[in-house]
Amino acid sequence: MNPKLYEIRWHGRGGQGAITAAKIMAQAAYLAGYHGVTATPSFGAERRGAPVSASTRISHEPVMVMSQIEEPDAVVVLDHTLLRYEDVTSGLRQGGWIVVNSWQGPKDLNIRGDLNIATADATRICRELGLTVAGLTVVNTAILGAFVRATELVDMASLEKAIRERFSDSAVDINLAAITKTYEITELERTR
Repeated sequence: MNPKLYEIRWHGRGGQGAITAAKIMAQAAYLAGYHGVTATPSFGAERRGAPVSASTRISHEPVMVMSQIEEPDAVVVLDHTLLRYEDVTSGLRQGGWIVVNSWQGPKDLNIRGDLNIATADATRICRELGLTVAGLTVVNTAILGAFVRATELVDMASLEKAIRERFSDSAVDINLAAITKTYEITELERTR
């Protein structure tokens, strides 16, 4: 485990579950032994399909900061089309992780900089499993598998426990399957 404050910024579209993913990761980190965790949404005029963001902070010490994250250690992108907006990757620390829901490999995204890149087609996995709500594919739990594979910040057992605490019995298995399958297909490109 990393002893310093680790900051994660989540970017998605309304209805994809970016805010829920931020909360689940905070819960998993707490279950993994981190004592300081926060998850905060960024609210604006969100509507289904509009860009949204959230933040997660993880530390072994209490976290007293609640502001938006400006220099994240990791950025998680639930919809690869959001990469066209500069604010998605702005401030990402050198050597940090960008985890993207994309069918393309890390090199194909043409992301410049001294960054580690992880990609996984979470959308395909969720469609195959039937993880949809009101016709919209919900990729938030699946992308957690890619994040865990890339960063190794928490272990899969802690993430599984967080999922079991968060979802009803009928939803646990499908969400755990989405996480596991996405973890397995994640492609990594490390610069460090």
